[in-house]
Amino acid sequence: MSAEGGGTGYRMWGGRFEGRLDPRVARFLASLPVDVRLLPHDLRGSLAHARMLTARGIIPEDAGREIIAGLRGMIAEADAGAFPVDETAEDVHTLIEAELHRRIGEGAGWLHVARSRNDQVATAFRLWVKASAAAAAAAVTEVQEILLQRAAAEGELLLPAYTHLQRAQPALLGHHLLAYVWMLQRDVERLRRAYEAADVLPLGSGAAVGVSHPIDREAVARLLGFARISANSLDATGDRDFAVEFLAALALLMTHLSRWAGEVVLWSTQEFGFVELTDAISTGSSLMPQKRNPDPAELIRAKAGRVLGHLVALLATLKGLPPGYGLDLQEDKAPVFDAADAALGSLQAMGVVAREIRFRPERLWEALTAGFVTATEISDHLARRGLPFRQAHHLAGQVVRYAERQGKALGDLAPEEWATLLPGLQRADADGLAGAVTPEGAVAAKDVPGGTAPGRVKEALEAARGVVAAAQQWVREVEGARQRTEEALRASP
Repeated sequence: MSAEGGGTGYRMWGGRFEGRLDPRVARFLASLPVDVRLLPHDLRGSLAHARMLTARGIIPEDAGREIIAGLRGMIAEADAGAFPVDETAEDVHTLIEAELHRRIGEGAGWLHVARSRNDQVATAFRLWVKASAAAAAAAVTEVQEILLQRAAAEGELLLPAYTHLQRAQPALLGHHLLAYVWMLQRDVERLRRAYEAADVLPLGSGAAVGVSHPIDREAVARLLGFARISANSLDATGDRDFAVEFLAALALLMTHLSRWAGEVVLWSTQEFGFVELTDAISTGSSLMPQKRNPDPAELIRAKAGRVLGHLVALLATLKGLPPGYGLDLQEDKAPVFDAADAALGSLQAMGVVAREIRFRPERLWEALTAGFVTATEISDHLARRGLPFRQAHHLAGQVVRYAERQGKALGDLAPEEWATLLPGLQRADADGLAGAVTPEGAVAAKDVPGGTAPGRVKEALEAARGVVAAAQQWVREVEGARQRTEEALRASP
């Protein structure tokens, strides 16, 4: 909230006001129920600011020492979940200053020299987004690890790939599972970019145009672990691009999880029966005792819509704002907080689903052998022998029509039937074609980079392990840097 806001109890403003806000307006303007979540980050921002002010001689040394000691104690309490929260505080910034005032007296008033709540909240919010983006990336890699394990253990099972929700061509289960690994890998990369977008220090921008004291913004950036400082104070106080980028990354992540969850719902139906749901990932019906419902997957689908809505809501909030701070930006945090919670919860639930779900090889095989999912191999076989593909495709369609009328699978056609259907086909070609239209033959033929041939899937599995390991290394590096920053921030100046 900006310095023009309102509230009850301790106030950070009011010298020019004789009256008080109507209590109903004060309640409406108060943001503490939402932004109290920034408490640990706002405290750290205050500590770094106080250390810089003291080191630069901008505030009295004795007051600076009192403030620093008080803030360190408050941080310890916040981290332990023991910080006293005054529900009448206008916002988290007022909460902190009021509590510091209660502990050390009037000296607390020096803390707000050379800053505004406008650059203060932007700093705390960026710290929160950085931590949350790294946490989300870590959770994604945990789900990827489970998928990699399942692909390695059961990846040689065959199943039909689908287009238009119709059986299309045979594939390896490992190939199918790796499709989700690569989707999630793009999500990790977007989360990393969102982290980098948030890794800019706005503190020192003041309310809008900078501050009138000889502050050291670079020193504060180092103390808080920011990679760089903002270039323009007016832009920095109103910039929420980093929050949009984080929300956008979460929205696409949830879209991927929703697609996967929808497939789990579909595959667990009796009509498909490709998977079984264990007790750990299904619930029952209050009325129908036979039911086994895929509730975690269904809820993930619903939460995806919620996160998408949050992205639209934040963009709509920002679209009409001029540079600088407006109280509209008080509405920036709630959608981001809720989206992050939804995504993290969905990732945890989907990880359990991925680990617990049981594939049914017999049903996968039945789906492969019912229908004509290897019909494309006829076209490809003929094209490799010099027949124009469109002509080959037409002949393959005639073969499918014949087999369908005869009630036969393609693999059941006799050599003489092939010869009749495809005039001029040599016996050797007929034998080769009979092998090509088996599910195993069709899969083996897709021996191209990114294809579903066993050797290619094995290569892809190793490549996926490499990129997931690299992402996990990045998460460890971020956490290591955070710990070093924390130690330096809390160390005696």
